[in-house]
Amino acid sequence: MAAATAPGPRAPAGEGGGSAASALSMERIQSLTDLADLETAYSRLCEEEKVVQEELDALLEQQSTIENKMVALHRMGPNLQLIEGDAQQLAGMITFTCNLAENVSSKVRQLDLAKNRLYQAIQRADDILDLKFCMDGVQTALRNEDYEQAAAHIHRYLSLDKSVIELSRQGKEGGIIDANLKLLQEAEQRLKTIVTEKFDTAMKQGDLPQVERFFKIFPLLRLHEEGLSKFSEYLCKQVANKAEENLQLVMGTDMSDRRAAVIFADTLTLLFEGIARIVETHQPIVETYYGPGRLYTLIKHLQVECDRQVEKVVDKFIKERDYHRQFQQVQNSMMRSSAEKIEPRELDPILTEVTLMNARSELYLRFIKRRIISDFEVGDSMASEEVKQEHQKYLDKLLNNSLLSCTMQELIGYYITMEEYFMRETVNKAVAMDSYEKGQLTSSMVDDVFYIVKKCIGRALSSSSIDCLCAMINHSTTELESDFREVLYNKLKQGFPATTFQDFQRGVTSAVNIMHSSLQQGKFDTKGIESTDEAKQSFLVTLNNVEVCSENIMTLKKTLESDCSKLLSQGFGGEQAQAKIDSCLSDMAAVSNKFRDLLQEGLNELNSTAIKPQVKPWINLFLSISHNIEEEEFSDYEANDPWVQQFIVNLEQQMTEFKAGLSPVIYDTLTGLMTSLIAIELEKVLLKSTFSRLGGLQFDKELRSLIAYLTTVTTWTIRDKFARLSQMATILNLERVTEILDYWGPNSGPLTWRLTPAEVRQVLALRIDFRSEDIKRLRL
Repeated sequence: MAAATAPGPRAPAGEGGGSAASALSMERIQSLTDLADLETAYSRLCEEEKVVQEELDALLEQQSTIENKMVALHRMGPNLQLIEGDAQQLAGMITFTCNLAENVSSKVRQLDLAKNRLYQAIQRADDILDLKFCMDGVQTALRNEDYEQAAAHIHRYLSLDKSVIELSRQGKEGGIIDANLKLLQEAEQRLKTIVTEKFDTAMKQGDLPQVERFFKIFPLLRLHEEGLSKFSEYLCKQVANKAEENLQLVMGTDMSDRRAAVIFADTLTLLFEGIARIVETHQPIVETYYGPGRLYTLIKHLQVECDRQVEKVVDKFIKERDYHRQFQQVQNSMMRSSAEKIEPRELDPILTEVTLMNARSELYLRFIKRRIISDFEVGDSMASEEVKQEHQKYLDKLLNNSLLSCTMQELIGYYITMEEYFMRETVNKAVAMDSYEKGQLTSSMVDDVFYIVKKCIGRALSSSSIDCLCAMINHSTTELESDFREVLYNKLKQGFPATTFQDFQRGVTSAVNIMHSSLQQGKFDTKGIESTDEAKQSFLVTLNNVEVCSENIMTLKKTLESDCSKLLSQGFGGEQAQAKIDSCLSDMAAVSNKFRDLLQEGLNELNSTAIKPQVKPWINLFLSISHNIEEEEFSDYEANDPWVQQFIVNLEQQMTEFKAGLSPVIYDTLTGLMTSLIAIELEKVLLKSTFSRLGGLQFDKELRSLIAYLTTVTTWTIRDKFARLSQMATILNLERVTEILDYWGPNSGPLTWRLTPAEVRQVLALRIDFRSEDIKRLRL
C-alpha cells in the first residue's frame, strides 16, 4: 500500500496542471482496493512521471538559450529608443518636403495654364494673320494663274481651326474677318471650277504634263475622290486606246506568223503590262499628293477598264478560235461514243493559248494584289483591326469578283474538259499504235502515254491555276488507274502460254497429235510456235510495262511536288492550295501501288504457269535417287552427281529466257518467287524420303550446292528461305538421336529453330538407323 500511495503528493499538481499531468484522479486512486488495480495504477503513474521528467529535462536544457536571448533583448532596448527618435525626425522631414512639393507643383500648373493660354492667343493671332495672308495670296495667285500657289493658300485656309475663327468673328474685328472668309470661300469655289475645267481640257487634248499638274492640285482643295476619279478616267482612256490598237493589229496578223498561235495571249499580256506600267509610274504621285491608302481607288477604276478590254479580247478569241463550238463537239464526243470526234491535234494549240492567257491573268492579279496590300499596310499602320479587315474585304472583292477572274474561270472550265478529252484520245491512240522493238524491255506505249500525261499536267501547271492543276492531276490519275491499267491487266489476263514442246514434255496428247500430223504432211508447222513465242514475249513486255509505269508515276509525283512548291512560293493559290495538291498527289501514289499490285499478280501468274510446272517435276526426281546409301554409293554420287547438278542446269536454262526478257528488278523478284517455290517443294519431297548417315551427308552437300547457285542469280538473301531445310540437313547429319539436344533449347546459342518439336521428330524418323523409341524419349 505504501508503494501504491507514493505518487500521491504529485496528484494535486497533476490536477492543477490539467488532464495532461495525470489520467488518474486522487479520488480514483483512493477508491482502489484491489492489489492488481493498485499495481496497474502505480505502473501508469510511473510512466507518466518518466514522461514529465523528460519534458522538464528538455526545458532545463533550453534555459541557457532563453536566458541569452533575454539578455540580448535587454541590450536592444536603448537602441530601439534611438531608432524611434530618428523615425519621428524622418517623418517630419518627409511631411515638410511633401508640402513644399505640393506648393511648387501648384505654381507649375498655374504657369502651364498661363503658357497654354499664351499659345492659344498667339495661335489665334497667327490664324487671323494667316486668314488675311491667304485672302491676299489667293487673289494674287489667281490673277497670275499660279494655281498651285492659290491651291496652297486655300489648303492653308481649310486647315485653320474653325473654332478659333469663330471666336475671332465675335471680337472687335469680326466684320473684317467675315469679309475675308467670304472672299476666301468665293476664291475656293472659283479655283475648284478652274482646276476642273483646266483638267478636262488637258485630258481632251491628251496633255499629260497638264493633266498631272492639275491632278496634284485636287487634294489641296480636299477633292481626293474627284481627283482620283478624273485621273482614272484619263488613264482608262489611254488604256482603251492602246488596247483597241493592239486588237486591230491582232486581226491583221498573218496566220503564218511565229506568234500567231498565241496572239490573243500576247494581246492580253500587252494590256496587263500597260496597266502595270501605269500603276508603277503613278503610284509615287498618288502616295505623295493623296496619301497612303488611295492607290486602291485608282486601281479599282483601272480594273473596270481592264475588264472591258479583256472581255473584248476573249470574245475575239472565242470567235476566231471557234472555242465554244470545239468545246461542244468535245462534250458530245465524251457523252456519246457515236458522235463525230474532233482530232486531238486540232485542240493542242488552243489549249496551250488558254493556259498562257490564264497564266498572264494570274500574274497580273498577283501584281495588283501585292501593290494594294503594301499601300494598305502603310495607311493602316495605326488603324483598328476592323478597318484592316474591311480593307481586306475590298481587296478580295476587287480580285475575285472582277470580270477578268470570272472570264478566266469560265475559259479554264472549258479547258479542263477539252484537255481531258485530248489526253484520253491521245492515250488511246498511243495504245492502239503500240509497238515493240527487239532488244527493248518495254513497248512504245509506256513512253508515249507518260509523255502525253506529263504534257497535259505540265500545261495545266503553266496556267498558274491551282484548281486547274488539281483537276488535271485527278483526270490523269483516273486515266492511268482505270483505262491504261485496264489495258495492261487484259494483256496479263491472257496468261503466259506454254510452248508446244513444253506441252509435249508434259504429256499433253493434243500437242503430240499436232506434231504427228505436221510430220505426216512432210513439214513442221511453226506458226503455232511463233505465235506462242509472240504471246510469251508480249506477256514479259507487259510485265516490264507495268513496272515502268509504277516507277514513272512516282517520278512524276516527285517532279510535281517540286514544281508545285515553286508555284506556291511565288504567291499563287489560296490558303487551301497546299492541302488540295497534297490530296491529289497522295492519290497518285495510291495508283502507283495499284500498278505494283498488278505486277505482283502477273509475276504470280508467270510463276505458277511457267516455273512451277517445270520445277516441280525436276524436284520430284529427288525421290528417284536413293539416299539410303553406303560408302561405295556415296563415293559414286560424289564422282557422278545424281540430281542437284542437273537440277541447277535445268534452272539455268529456264531462267535464261526470263533474264533476257525482263527488267533486272522484275527478274530478281521472279527469282525470289522461284526460290520460295523450290524451298517449299524440296521440303515436301524430303519428308517422303529415307536417309542413312551418308545419305544425310549427301543431302547436305546437295543443299549447299543449290543455295550457292541461287545466291549467284539473285540480289536477295535466300538463306532465310532455306533455313528450315538447312536445319533438316543438320538433323539428318547427326550421329545419334540424343545429339539433337546439343543444338536444342538452352544449347541452341544464336540459332533460332524454325522447326517445331514434332517436325524435329519427323525428320529424325527419316533416318533408318535411328530407333523410334529413342526419338520418342527425347524431351524437346
